[in-house]
Amino acid sequence: MNNDKQTTIADRNYSTISPSAEMLLRTKGYTNIPFAKEAAQLYAYPESYTIDLRDKDFTFWTRLAHFENRYWSIDQLLSEIDAKNILEISSGFSFRGLKAVQENDVHYIDTDLVEIIEAKKNLLAQLQKGITAKGRLETLPLNALDEKQFSEIISHFSEGEIVIVNEGLLMYLNKEEKEKLCRIIHNILKQHGGYWVTADIYIKKELDKKLFKIDEKLLEFAKQHKIAENRFDNIEAAEEFFKSMGFVIDKEAEPDFSKLTALNYVFKTATEQQLQQLKEVGKIQATWRLKLAGDYS
Repeated sequence: MNNDKQTTIADRNYSTISPSAEMLLRTKGYTNIPFAKEAAQLYAYPESYTIDLRDKDFTFWTRLAHFENRYWSIDQLLSEIDAKNILEISSGFSFRGLKAVQENDVHYIDTDLVEIIEAKKNLLAQLQKGITAKGRLETLPLNALDEKQFSEIISHFSEGEIVIVNEGLLMYLNKEEKEKLCRIIHNILKQHGGYWVTADIYIKKELDKKLFKIDEKLLEFAKQHKIAENRFDNIEAAEEFFKSMGFVIDKEAEPDFSKLTALNYVFKTATEQQLQQLKEVGKIQATWRLKLAGDYS
């Protein structure tokens, strides 16, 4: 990597991504995702946070069902392995770590950019009241492309395999940045063993904007961060990319529709044209559990 490229990564202002975490928190408050509603209420204070189903349309419920499925897909792949040391990067206002230490004797390190983490610590102080933890939860700031900072946080774990988790990060990274993140994670798993569970296998597919009424602010946000361009061309291209970085797919998550509280509303609010569009577009995202190539454990 030449110096110009290093400067490009170093100078990028990743804090502009942070508003998406707030928007997603308010949206997830409509679901059964652990602590989502409680966190949304705390975040909105002193204003009230209310669940209002009357003005929500097909696009809202479709997006929500997608985010629900993405969340639970990670839990599915985590539940199948004996994960004791878990690092979640770019976690936003997800409280998977709090749920994990409540239920299991694990060391869970929850990380994101400093602006998110400071706000998240305030929410956690309230959410943790009355909860007896079986494991240990740390909440720390991390720019996932800062290898030195990444390594320092990894040193907090005791010996044993490490599982790295991310949900909603790779679509903000260009190819060079994805490659850098892959190299960092590859080095860590090479030293410690373990897995990388990523829900960020997004495919370039076009939706009919007449059938999906996306908010203008969301469209502008997506354009600003080149989310469409940062997606993989197709599933094969995604697999080839990770293969080139030294990873193989250990398992892909299967949708569990019973967990999607938004799904009934999708069907209630959809027209026949909209349902047909969903069928035609097909899968736009996958969640993979990756391991190092040549690791047959």
